[in-house]
Amino acid sequence: MTHHISLRARVLPAVAAVGMLVPVVAGAAPASAATAPQVGCTSGKAGLAAKLQKDITAALATRSGTVAVGLRDRTTNTTCTLRATTSYDSASVVKVTVLATLLWDAQKTHRYLTSRETTLATAMITKSDNASTTALWNQLGVTKVKGFLAAAGMTRTVPGSGGYWGLTRINVTDEQKLLSLITARNSVLSDNSRAYITKLMGRVISSQKWGTPAGAPSTVSVQVKNGWLERATRGWRVHSVGTFKDAGHDYTITVLTDGNSTMTYGVNTIQAVAKVIHRDLNPRAASAARYQPTTTPREAYVAVPRG
Repeated sequence: MTHHISLRARVLPAVAAVGMLVPVVAGAAPASAATAPQVGCTSGKAGLAAKLQKDITAALATRSGTVAVGLRDRTTNTTCTLRATTSYDSASVVKVTVLATLLWDAQKTHRYLTSRETTLATAMITKSDNASTTALWNQLGVTKVKGFLAAAGMTRTVPGSGGYWGLTRINVTDEQKLLSLITARNSVLSDNSRAYITKLMGRVISSQKWGTPAGAPSTVSVQVKNGWLERATRGWRVHSVGTFKDAGHDYTITVLTDGNSTMTYGVNTIQAVAKVIHRDLNPRAASAARYQPTTTPREAYVAVPRG
């Protein structure tokens, strides 16, 4: 059923990154696919960089839209990038940054999160709840978000203005920096903060556990956060960030897309990339033991209340 949605910016609350239609705002669009940037990979393991570069390129060969990819594997000292600094509307992927900001800010006064904050944070990450995100975004304020971004070295990320957290401009380089902070000891996020973020990202509900986990071996722990948003220009933005680790592996994947005709098309693009990455990093894992998303993402629209 189609909902009629007001596009007047003055009555819209925060952007709902579960497919909410939002007004067009000024901002640089991602580079045209016509420029055909190449996947670049490096690795400390012989032959792995060339294989990843070939396979990621092949996975994207028939896909339309604009796709950015980031991979970092600490175990083999492997990185891959495609459109590393191209900016995209964040949709719900920014919720990981919101949680990291909340924890970073709490660390300054050596306090635990309140019961209200833990309730909001849990709903924000595990169910991608938008009202919870708006509450935390408003509590923190853009100044604190910018403070965390500066501390994290996420220099190209631009918080959405006017309460539009879902229109925060993100890129692969900064998202990979964030995932690195979450998955290794550092001076920005405490061990307890990092553990809390990964715990919630590991408890995302099954209907939202698509994207970068696709094809991950069953032995690998999976933490994920996805975002999806349709706008009047460039179609659907569909993104997925994930961290993956077991006794022999420690890697992070970011895939950002826009120009998708449907949400499902974007999901399929991300999963095509994820599957070849997991396969190339874990060649001995049997296909039967690899993770396959069990539900089809729902292209949800949220009716915006008139204010």
